[in-house]
Amino acid sequence: MTKKQQKIQVKGIEIVTFKKNENDYISLTDIARYKDKDRSDYILQNWMRTRSAIEYLGLWEKLYNPNFNSIEFDGFRKQSGLNSFVLTPKKWITQTNAIGIVSKAGRYGGTYAHLDIAYEFASWISAEFKLFLIKEFQRLKQEENLRLEQGWDIKRMLAKINYKIHTDAVKAHLIPANISKNRINMVYANEADVLNVALFGKTAKDWRDENKSKDGNIRDYADVTQLVVLANLEGINAELIRQGLSQPDRLLQLNQIAISQMQSLLGSSSVKKLKA
Repeated sequence: MTKKQQKIQVKGIEIVTFKKNENDYISLTDIARYKDKDRSDYILQNWMRTRSAIEYLGLWEKLYNPNFNSIEFDGFRKQSGLNSFVLTPKKWITQTNAIGIVSKAGRYGGTYAHLDIAYEFASWISAEFKLFLIKEFQRLKQEENLRLEQGWDIKRMLAKINYKIHTDAVKAHLIPANISKNRINMVYANEADVLNVALFGKTAKDWRDENKSKDGNIRDYADVTQLVVLANLEGINAELIRQGLSQPDRLLQLNQIAISQMQSLLGSSSVKKLKA
């Protein structure tokens, strides 16, 4: 099972979920097993051949899929309910360019559907089962959000590592005596941008100009690997300042160090644990 795939237990049935383009998909094959463990494909096809299911699937695709083939959909809708009409997930996907339902091969293969569609299918299977499915899926998302919050705290903590060492070096070696607080802040910001340019290739202002719709700053959107390197660069820059190196010379050295450390850390198992 990949990191994007997870399992939940609903009324004794193990159900696989996964993310695709930031959308949650749930196994319809697993949901169908609640009704008949040995004939899940048959259960799913029975649902898909109903007029209510086809109309719901078609409406969902029209809302979210600009490439949906409405002509093929109309043909399916007209045939729905006929004794001779059969509709499989593969046929629906192939002929209508549907994205709300997907088929996966392999160990955790089967038919999956977007959360909206999965809940609709679960309601057809059993109202009670649908309620338990919603409850368990919400619990899963709450656990994910908690892990994200913890990861955010770790990222912010890493961003602050060596901060005092860095700012103390700036104060001791770059800030002239008896200048205004505003001027001191300008020096600090300037030195922060030395690190930004060395690691990200742009200043904080450059990033804000490119991302006007986003809150926060360039470091808020850095990944864990970048923040580890940033923490290291703060300490290294502090030492280079003490050695009296000019800002341009320090920037060149810091950039080379950032490149080297990023290359080394990209495959680090310890950093990967922080991302998990």
